[in-house]
Amino acid sequence: MRWLSSVRLPAADGLWRIGVDGTKRITAVHPLPPGSSSAGEDWHGDWLSPMGVDLQINGGLGLAFPELSSSDLPNLLALLELLWRDGVEAIAPTLVTCGVAELRQALAVLREAKALHQPGRCQLLGAHLEGPFLAEARRGAHPRQHLAAPSLEALNSRIGGFEQEISLVTLAPELDGADAVIEALLQLGIQVSLGHSEANEAQASAAFESGVGMITHAFNAMAGLHHRAPGPIAAAALRGDVALGLIADGVHVAPSMAVLLQRLMPNQVVLVSDALAPYGLADGVHRWDERALIVEGGSCRLEDGTLAGVTLPLLEAVRRLASWSGKAGQAVAAATLLPRRVLGDQRRIQELLLGRPLAYCLRWSGPAQDLRWQRAA
Repeated sequence: MRWLSSVRLPAADGLWRIGVDGTKRITAVHPLPPGSSSAGEDWHGDWLSPMGVDLQINGGLGLAFPELSSSDLPNLLALLELLWRDGVEAIAPTLVTCGVAELRQALAVLREAKALHQPGRCQLLGAHLEGPFLAEARRGAHPRQHLAAPSLEALNSRIGGFEQEISLVTLAPELDGADAVIEALLQLGIQVSLGHSEANEAQASAAFESGVGMITHAFNAMAGLHHRAPGPIAAAALRGDVALGLIADGVHVAPSMAVLLQRLMPNQVVLVSDALAPYGLADGVHRWDERALIVEGGSCRLEDGTLAGVTLPLLEAVRRLASWSGKAGQAVAAATLLPRRVLGDQRRIQELLLGRPLAYCLRWSGPAQDLRWQRAA
């Protein structure tokens, strides 16, 4: 048995001792009593975590998930290998608002790709449908012509036959007909997130009470925190059980507001990349459906200046949030532990690590202001 000593774990106090067997799997996770020392490889307080899970990623290497066809399978598999190298174990491939035929074709291709999973590739979870039941005034970069009013008929025309391949749906819960759609999705075991929404505090509270369990890219495409109009973020903070997706690039949300959000809700902030098709490619002008997408410094905008997403890796968001907050463990948990909880895995970090290959874990070192990661070995 190989022992790793003086290890820190996100969302767990103190120092830990980790046992790794001859097959390089973690078989023991023991707390170290305060002031004690233990034989083994001294990690000097470095952090150990599972790999990242990204609940909002729209594509990469030139592929936009809503535009997938069977001929894209080789490039899609290459993207999954890139994500693995970037420290991401699993993604909920995000399909923004698009035509019904395009959506169903993309879901079929993702089904094909999922069946081809193998070690060394990021795993495809169920898809994240971001739309089409969104508030027009808050649609952002979503194409207006493909927005739809919430109804069971509209839902079934899009996901019928693919119900088991969807993990998350973002919608505006204040729209007429949204209540029935939310109930149907929850009955199918699909998580629902508030996003691209005009909901006020009361409407958001009602949605959370009905089972909506997340906010998509908090602060963006919704009301912010205002002292006379608190909005959905305040409603989520007061409940304490709603996850808040956060794009921590420093552009979508100012660093000070990102830190405030995490201080208010340290166990609710979930980092997402919101990466678009140019992820893994150089800055410049790229295509997004029929529109030009201008990529500069990791940020993506349409020609009219509308902020559309990023090209930064998920773990870069961890580094940035840690540098802003000084809370390395919370930042690591926000991309590795808390996304799993959104999808229903409530195990503590100790339980998540047991039985996991060490190579499927990340080692984080350095001060919070310059946090670095490598694959654990």
